[in-house]
Amino acid sequence: MSYIEFKNVCKKYPGSDKNTVENLNLNIEEKELIAFVGPSGCVKSTTLRMMAGFEEITGGELYIGGKKMNDVAPRDRGIAMVFQNYALYPHMTVEKNIGYGLKNMKMPADKIKEKVDWAIKLLGLEEYRYRKPKNLSGGQRQRVALGRAIVKNQKVFLMDEPLSNLDAKLRVSMRTEISKLHRQLGATTIYVTHDQVEAMTMADRIVIMKDGVVQQVGRPMELYDHPVNQFVAGFIGSPQMNFFDVTVENGIVKFQDGNTLKLSEGTLKKLGGRQGEMIMGIRGEDLKMDEQNLELGKENKQSAVITDTEVMGNENNLYFEFGGTQAVARVSKYEISQIGDKIEFVFMPSKIHFFDKETGVNYTEAE
Repeated sequence: MSYIEFKNVCKKYPGSDKNTVENLNLNIEEKELIAFVGPSGCVKSTTLRMMAGFEEITGGELYIGGKKMNDVAPRDRGIAMVFQNYALYPHMTVEKNIGYGLKNMKMPADKIKEKVDWAIKLLGLEEYRYRKPKNLSGGQRQRVALGRAIVKNQKVFLMDEPLSNLDAKLRVSMRTEISKLHRQLGATTIYVTHDQVEAMTMADRIVIMKDGVVQQVGRPMELYDHPVNQFVAGFIGSPQMNFFDVTVENGIVKFQDGNTLKLSEGTLKKLGGRQGEMIMGIRGEDLKMDEQNLELGKENKQSAVITDTEVMGNENNLYFEFGGTQAVARVSKYEISQIGDKIEFVFMPSKIHFFDKETGVNYTEAE
């Protein structure tokens, strides 16, 4: 039995004619860090709040540690939560903010001091112990919020967009800190974010949601390499996967601008005989421009003219018009091209995806 189980969990608000969360079935293992990601409005935070007990579950069952939680009060669920806005008391020092929840639990003063000292040392807050929130940076405030959660020694941590108020550089360092903290504590962590980079770099598994429905659950690279539909393919990865409106007939892909591509036997087998109009997808790094790949794929060699570039140091993005749309190739720093340059490239056959135009289902991943 998994440590946390969602069984056909639904959420429906009064006055609404449909469920906000629809038949959520998910198993989360003990000590796992699992991230919920999706665009704004996909109700990932609502799902977290149902787990915490702040939102009523209107259908289905939630189990934590084998115990049904539907009607259990939030304080009795064995959960600690870290909020987006830190929720610190402005008139209290760092150590008093961290220990406040323990004081409410009627814990002896010496035990509170022991736990607070442990958290302050673990989070590197020793020199800020007597400061109030107004005298702390955003990263320091977030560490205080984490400290307040970990001293309660709960088995489940819920984190709702904890880094969204921080600048880009600080988010990177805090991602590392939270991952390290998760491993040290050995707790089960559910992490909600709209930032796919946070999810990809931190999570053991990712849950991708859209409109209250789970689209796919899997390890980061599983989602990246084997998306079950066009939404997942486009949501995971930066730059976004290239999508082309194409027609497939007799093993030949025809693009809207008249260019063609002969499919490999392996790709044709994955397509299972499907033909007609569909969406072809391929990631930018799978458009190859080196001499070896150009020679291997010479019968399918394509050409285009660079319209824009993004020089990013170790990697660079090259933008160009192809197939009736703007495409992007991700290349190494040794393959820099300038705007107006003509390039030649080939599609990596094993990395091509085909999606249904109506449902978005990935034909090349269908069983």
